[in-house]
Amino acid sequence: MAAATVDEISGGRFILGLGSSHKVQVSPEHGMDYAKPITRMKESVDIIRALLSDGIVQYAGETVTIENFDLWFSPKRRDIPIYLAGLFPKMISVCGEIADGLILTRSTLENSEQTRQWIAEGAQRVGRNAANIDVTSLLPTGLADSRQEAFDTLRPGLAFYLGFFPRYNRLISKYGFADEAAHVAKAWARGDRAAATNAVTDAMIEATSVVGTADQCREKIEAYRQSGIDLPIVSPFARGSESKGIFEAVIRACAPE
Repeated sequence: MAAATVDEISGGRFILGLGSSHKVQVSPEHGMDYAKPITRMKESVDIIRALLSDGIVQYAGETVTIENFDLWFSPKRRDIPIYLAGLFPKMISVCGEIADGLILTRSTLENSEQTRQWIAEGAQRVGRNAANIDVTSLLPTGLADSRQEAFDTLRPGLAFYLGFFPRYNRLISKYGFADEAAHVAKAWARGDRAAATNAVTDAMIEATSVVGTADQCREKIEAYRQSGIDLPIVSPFARGSESKGIFEAVIRACAPE
């Protein structure tokens, strides 16, 4: 309902992004068992598409059972694009099977080709054309007058991702930062947030983010496009009362000239 509503408000520009989340969030924060995440994702997509298309659904799946649900209104579009978040081969190949697009997080300039191979494997299993599946990436973005200041704005966010989420720690380790990621995780586990933040290197941020002056940020975004990312998703990192202004400044600075 929320997705269809925002789609109407935006004039049909909405993309629904879905992800399986993480065990460290689903179990303690939502009180749900984190089981069969890929199956749940597939069943959720089935249900959402049925609701948008038909307005009503009954469903008996492995992870979701719905006796009867009525959407109660007619959406502006019956086929809102659904993009799925994926980090590793299995979920990325599922995107090739069922999604309109893939959402990567903290991707590098080097991993687009491999990602598209995994998408193609999933698409081939069901007879889809992998070329019709968009590849997007959530890109942490730090804007400042100097690169060092921009690096510092993104350091706490990457420390949190590496310290709190085991899967993101594994992802960054696979990029060639295994020792650094392990240091961050150890510091985070003992409650030393400052040490965890300080353990995040500039190289880790550079490899997985858009960082620097406005010109440098635009150049990096274009480099991501050239590497095979169809839609770079600018993601400023900010906390506190000044966040809105920071978000707007980053978005405007990163827009094409």
